[in-house]
Amino acid sequence: MEKFQSHSGFARTFKENKLTLGLSFPLELSSDKFQTMDLAEQMILAKQAEELGFASLFVRDSPLYDPNFGDDGVLYDPFLFLTYVAAHTNKIALGTASVVTSLRHPLHLAKSAATLDEISKQRLLFGTATGDRPIEFPAFKVKPEDRAELFRESILVMRKVWKETFPKIQSQRVGLTEGDVIPKPANADIPIFGTGYSGQTIEWLADNTDGWMFYAQEANRQRELIKRWREATGTFKPFIQPLVINLSENPNAPPHPVPVKVGFTSGHKFLIDYLYALQDMGINHIILALKNGNRPVAEVIQEIGEYVLPHFHARTT
Repeated sequence: MEKFQSHSGFARTFKENKLTLGLSFPLELSSDKFQTMDLAEQMILAKQAEELGFASLFVRDSPLYDPNFGDDGVLYDPFLFLTYVAAHTNKIALGTASVVTSLRHPLHLAKSAATLDEISKQRLLFGTATGDRPIEFPAFKVKPEDRAELFRESILVMRKVWKETFPKIQSQRVGLTEGDVIPKPANADIPIFGTGYSGQTIEWLADNTDGWMFYAQEANRQRELIKRWREATGTFKPFIQPLVINLSENPNAPPHPVPVKVGFTSGHKFLIDYLYALQDMGINHIILALKNGNRPVAEVIQEIGEYVLPHFHARTT
């Protein structure tokens, strides 16, 4: 997208017909320490990823911890955490995958995102979603059936307050008649990415977002979905997918499934071939989650940086 070529995070991460790689916080090979993240260690690893040439660092948004949901979620608020990461890095894109719009007021979201984008010197990749943890909706007194409408409202309100001065807005949660939301983003906009369908049609997402985060699925189905996305957008808007990887010490190790639906254990040679196949499919960015391994995470990041990243360059200037 031409309008975001001056946006540091977008320009570093996305290029038409090319694949780049990011990493997902926490940068740890096991999730059993999620409630006691070592911030100093995480920042050392974040700097390592930046220096090696990873395009991005992403963090999830889990407003409440649900021990019965099936995953641990994340520890810190995504905006505050990424602001801390921004202070310890210089160029790497900083992404949310994804902020739960239905549980946050649109004006707060607009201000938080614009603040982070300015502090980070235009590095925010703003992933947005409707939320999927059942315990959260009654806790916030939000009706689950309203999620799709609240998602649309959030996107439209944020776009308007970023672009206009003293806008007038009347919507389900907003009654703005006086005052303004500042700061305004440098481009009067921030790249927003929908997650899954979020209760919308592909056409609505193509018209109102700047890229699509979608879950891994069978190759032919994903290829067909990307084709539909390209047809709906008419111009380049990136397609993003997560991938869980447990990197074997043996570079020639063949793939074996890990206990999740979107990843595998393998050596880096198979990983390279697999990523080329995803690039050929039309995927523009892969967010790697490093899981289930027994190796030091710095060692794994270094190996990916040395052997895999040269095939999938991010813009580093």
